[in-house]
Formats: sequence, C-alpha cells, structure tokens
Amino acid sequence: MSKEIPVKQVDPSSDPSNKKKKPETIELYASRKKIYVKEIKGFFQRIRNVSLLALMGMYFLFVWLTLDGQPLIHFDLPEREFHLYGMTFFPKDFFLLSAMLIISAFGLFFVTTLFGRVWCGYTCPQTVWTFVFMWIEEKVEGGRNRRIKLDKSPNNREKLTKKGIKHALWLLVAFATGVTFVGYFYPIRELLTDFFTLQANGWAYFWVGFFTVATYLNAGWMREQVCLYMCPYARFQSVMFDPNTRIVSYDPNRGEPRGKRKKGVDPAELGLGDCIDCEQCVQVCPTGIDIRDGLQYECIGCALCIDACDQIMDRMDYPRGLIRYTTENELEGKQSKLLRPRTFGYGAVMVLMISAVIYIIANRVPAQMDVLRDRGALYNFNGQGRIENSYTVKIQNMSEVPQTFNLSVKGLEDIRFITDTTVTITSGENRSVPTVVDVPPESIVESNNDIRFIAKSQTDPSLTLETESRFIGPRPR
Repeated sequence: MSKEIPVKQVDPSSDPSNKKKKPETIELYASRKKIYVKEIKGFFQRIRNVSLLALMGMYFLFVWLTLDGQPLIHFDLPEREFHLYGMTFFPKDFFLLSAMLIISAFGLFFVTTLFGRVWCGYTCPQTVWTFVFMWIEEKVEGGRNRRIKLDKSPNNREKLTKKGIKHALWLLVAFATGVTFVGYFYPIRELLTDFFTLQANGWAYFWVGFFTVATYLNAGWMREQVCLYMCPYARFQSVMFDPNTRIVSYDPNRGEPRGKRKKGVDPAELGLGDCIDCEQCVQVCPTGIDIRDGLQYECIGCALCIDACDQIMDRMDYPRGLIRYTTENELEGKQSKLLRPRTFGYGAVMVLMISAVIYIIANRVPAQMDVLRDRGALYNFNGQGRIENSYTVKIQNMSEVPQTFNLSVKGLEDIRFITDTTVTITSGENRSVPTVVDVPPESIVESNNDIRFIAKSQTDPSLTLETESRFIGPRPR
C-alpha cells in the first residue's frame, strides 16, 4: 500500500482554459461617478434637518458670543490661552484635552456598538456640509431628473447660469465656513475688519483660503469619496459591530423575491415579496449603494432609504419596515440584546473619564503660586543686622478677572518681607515678583528652616495660595 500523499495541481496556469486569460486586476480606488441624490421627506430626514440646523447654528453663532467680555470659544495661540465657556486653560492643562479626546473616542465606540454609524449619518461635519451643498444644488438645478437632464444637455445660457449660481453659492458657504473657523483663533470681529481692509496677517489669509477650498472640494465635488476612501471610521467600524448592533438593514425574508406589480395585487399570488424593485432606496442614497445587497461599509446610516421605502409601502398598502433599523439577530428571528459586555465596557470607561474630567475642572484653582529661592547666595546680613534671603515669587492668574494679592510669609519668629507685599496680576498673566525676606538672627533655629509663603486675594477673599520654601541662615551656636 502506497504511503504517498496524493498531490493535486492547483496552479491556474496549468489549466489550458486559463492560458489566454489575463490576471484579474482589483481596483482599490474607483474614479468618482456623480451620484444624483433624489430629495426625500420623512421621519429620519426631519431628524437630520434638526441636527443639521442645530450644528450649523452652533458653529456659525458661537464664534460671535462673548461671556464677561471674553469670546465664548477662543483658542489664543500667541498667548497660549484657550477660553472655553468662561474658563481659561493653559498649556499645562493639555492633559484635559487628551482626556476629552479619549471620552469622544469611547463615546463613538459606545454609540457604534448600539446603533452603528449614526454619527456619520446625522452629525459628522462632512455629512452636514454635504447635505447643505446638496440642498443648494436641489434648489438651483431642480430635482434629480432635472439635474441629470441638465448635465447631459449642451452648454447653453440656462445651463451655464444655473451652474454659475450653484458654484457661487457653494463658494459663499465655503468662504463663510473658512472665516468662521479662523474666527475661533482670531477674534471674529477683528478678523472681518482686518481681512477686508487687508490688515490681517498672512496666516489668516492662508487658513481662510485653505478651509474655503477644502470645504468647497469636500462637500461639493468629493462628497461620498471622503467617506469611502479618506475617513478611517468607515474601515474600522466593523470591529465594533456584532449581531446585536442596530443598523439600517433590508429584510430579505419579507422582500424577496423582488418584482413589479400593480397596487392591490396580493404579492403571494405572484410568488413575490413586498419589494417592488422601484430602486427608490438607491436613488436617495448619498453614497450610491443598494441597501438590499446587505451590510456595506459605504453605508453611513443616514436612513434616507428607510424614508423612501416607507413611502412606497404606504402607497402599496403594505406595512412599513421593509428597510428599517434592526439587528442581524432580529432578521434571523433571534432575540436581540441591547446591552452587552463590550457596551458596558465602553460605557464604563466613558463615564469614568467624564467623572474624572468634571472632578479636575471643579477642583481647578483659578491661580497658582511657585516660589524659587535665589541660589546665587546662601544669605546676607543687611544694615539692620537681620539675615535676609532672596526669592522669586511666580503667580499665574488663571481666572477671567484681574487679581490683587497680599503676600505674607510665616514659619519663623518675626519673619517679614522687606519688599512690596501687594501685587496685581491681570487675567491670564504669569508674573514673576523678586522679593526679599529677613529675620533677626535669634529667630534662626537651624541653618535650613521651613517657611511658607502665602498670597491672599483681595479680589476673591476665598482664594488663598500657599507654598513651602526654605530660609537659609548661619548655623546657630
């Protein structure tokens, strides 16, 4: 009996039928084909309109709001100060930014495990600005069929006029977007005045131009290409999906087989499902996919296909929900769970981080004091026979108002300042104050003595700063 293992040739080149066939090339990037999105109205479209107006309103409004004379949101890079909702943060507070980014990441993971890409469909800036540009296109060039006909028509006065108006409005929105973005770094009232009088610095013009062009291209020309090829979320979202994730899905058990029919005809008599193959779900999709093909990474979860399908179901007197938010388990007739271990994990980390940030901000002092002893000399005797040490007191005012501090020192008997003990520090200022402290020789207990510097605010009586230092004197005999 032979002990040899039989070997089968699997090299495609050995098959005579493949001799003349060229290797198949798989394209990782496809050139953009323009998608003509049909306007649709429905429940989920109304939700999107509300979220769109709210987000656009906040973006364009908050840059103009002030609180106690300070912009509500202002990232002052030259001064290295960040003003957010009445609070001022400094470079040493950057760890809070890291914490907020972690919170945002786990918040996104938490929502994705529950409801898929609802962030993309309702709140992503790319989606928001794209829908604004699509709305402008719809109002200027007309509905889907009119836009297709217009693009196929030869260049004439009507076509050039509509295209010119559309692109002019796109550029206007893009320019407003760029100016507003820069306004969060360069006070918007000053920016507008300086910009149009040519007094702004070169970086202001550069960044306004950059974000104008970027918005115009991303929302006007690239659109779904950004979601498909540039956004990393589209690629790693599947890691957070499971059979219990509620996503936009087509129900093949109910819809198949597809087929056209007249209203009032029982589809069971024709051996058909509820899908009449009208392709309305495809025509309203901003990424141009067919949701009936199953879950696809291109789907942004906007639910426009649900609104379109529900309208067709209403016309055919069929129940709604052929396309709906559902889970893989529910489509297979299984029970679906809302909360799972990974959901609890993401939620727990998010709550923990939020609690930590709130605690840190709530206990954040509005000022900070550090004391540096002059190491150039151990000590000196002054004209009064007292022993003196020199220090530099550094006080940073992190509040929104000027603070006046009274300085004092304790720790040795009859210790005192022989320099000015009152200092006023403006909002955001970090002041270094040279000071001299002296004590009588008989108060010296050791050559190295513990003392405490105290700064008490006249502006805010509840604010008192304390820090430790050392007073050096001769060794007592």
